[in-house]
Amino acid sequence: MAKGDPKKPKGKMSAYAFFVQTCREEHRKKNPGVPVSFAEFSKKCSGRWKTMSGKEKSKFDEMAKADKVRYDREMKDYGPAKGGKKKKDPNAPKRPPPGFFLFCSEFLTKIKSTNPGISVEDVAKRLGEMWNNFSDSEKQPYVTKATKLREKAEEGVADCKSKGKFDGAKSPAKVAQQKVEEKEEEEEEEEEEEKEEEDE
Repeated sequence: MAKGDPKKPKGKMSAYAFFVQTCREEHRKKNPGVPVSFAEFSKKCSGRWKTMSGKEKSKFDEMAKADKVRYDREMKDYGPAKGGKKKKDPNAPKRPPPGFFLFCSEFLTKIKSTNPGISVEDVAKRLGEMWNNFSDSEKQPYVTKATKLREKAEEGVADCKSKGKFDGAKSPAKVAQQKVEEKEEEEEEEEEEEKEEEDE
């Protein structure tokens, strides 16, 4: 059985592998209890295989074909695709961005507009330097926004899982981000209205 998954079918064997297995069994019958050097044994098997006619090899080819049929049948029943990875659900929610990414999305256009022709690498370096030079209080709005987005996304995931599927083209993370942004805009508008009322 495979190391990773004990339920995974045993791999298919080639004609040469069946030949080597047969040679090993013959050697054990002729010389019981005698240890064999792997390198020597492999050279002898390889030499013998090269001198064999197609007719002699056909027996092992048939064994390999039968084993391939067995392997394909077992893999069909086993489930996971070749490579062991499950296909990702295209409607699955995307992870919400961390605070640093929110910061980057805000300052990216500013850096590009003040430095036309700047390379992507230099933009990334500048953003990293700016973020590292920010104090915790300056980073806080981005971290708070990221936390809100994460909470909303987790609610969206839980909601989708309770329905048994991910529906809609927009992921819960994007919907959550949109809701947070709308709420922030409403709060800013309310603050502006309050300032206007105070000025009057």
